[in-house]
Amino acid sequence: MRLDDLDPTDNARDLGSGGGGGGFPLLGLLPLFLGRGMGCGGIVLVGIIALVMFGLGGGGGMLGTTGGGGSQSPTAGQSGQQVCRVDERRLEACRVMRSTDQTWAAIFREMGRGDYRPATINFFAGGAQTGCGSATSAVGPFYCPSDDGVYLDTAFFQELESRFGAKGDFARDYVIAHEMGHHVQDLLGTASEVSQAQARGTKAEGNRLSVRLELQADCYAGVWAARNRDRLEPGDIEEGMTAANAIGDDTLQRKSGGGVVPDSFTHGTSEQRMAWLKRGLETGDPRQCDTFNAAL
Repeated sequence: MRLDDLDPTDNARDLGSGGGGGGFPLLGLLPLFLGRGMGCGGIVLVGIIALVMFGLGGGGGMLGTTGGGGSQSPTAGQSGQQVCRVDERRLEACRVMRSTDQTWAAIFREMGRGDYRPATINFFAGGAQTGCGSATSAVGPFYCPSDDGVYLDTAFFQELESRFGAKGDFARDYVIAHEMGHHVQDLLGTASEVSQAQARGTKAEGNRLSVRLELQADCYAGVWAARNRDRLEPGDIEEGMTAANAIGDDTLQRKSGGGVVPDSFTHGTSEQRMAWLKRGLETGDPRQCDTFNAAL
């Protein structure tokens, strides 16, 4: 995807190295399929849910564990565009953030809403303190509604490519756009409504609501890409579909070595994730992303 003419977002922070990298060995990609949009408790519950979903004593993690310690990055504690220019992966992520903010601000204006506010991308290594609690790199990219923050250790993208075969810039861009989809849900009040409904319902009902929330974020990622179709390059859509397929609940559970347990799904199957990403790509219309009233 051609984004090199865009300035990186001004809303970037370098949190440096939080150390502690080991975390739960089963986590890997869990934040891509465990309701980060539900609120601060999501990060705390990730480890428990991982053990329930994939079984105790399984054969290692989906992505393994993240190396701990490490030195402080040269911009630790800083904010602004200089944080984005440390390396190419950060710069790409910051340009995606700029583009998604611009795109969703325009969509909000079309909707007659003037309350769009940009999100902040937070780079870290090893671990970080967030508005939603503590997290390690083992949990992958996630969104925290308490501080409008997308959190990212760019080393995740190496794992996405090497372990799951999701290669290319648009595979990476899709991941960030999905997290920004959660930001949109937060601003629209969808995430809060889902969280309240989950608190009233059973675990199984909560999981089903989480699936719909995540699939909507996939659709919103597609809407962003559709609204920037002139920037797409040959192969981009295929890269995004490969990534969506790789992080479906059924695919991840098979890769974990255990059986597929549909009642435990929280992000949707590979087929569902690809379908809703495709819907957003084909329509460019967020109104077509109503996963809560659609047959899945």
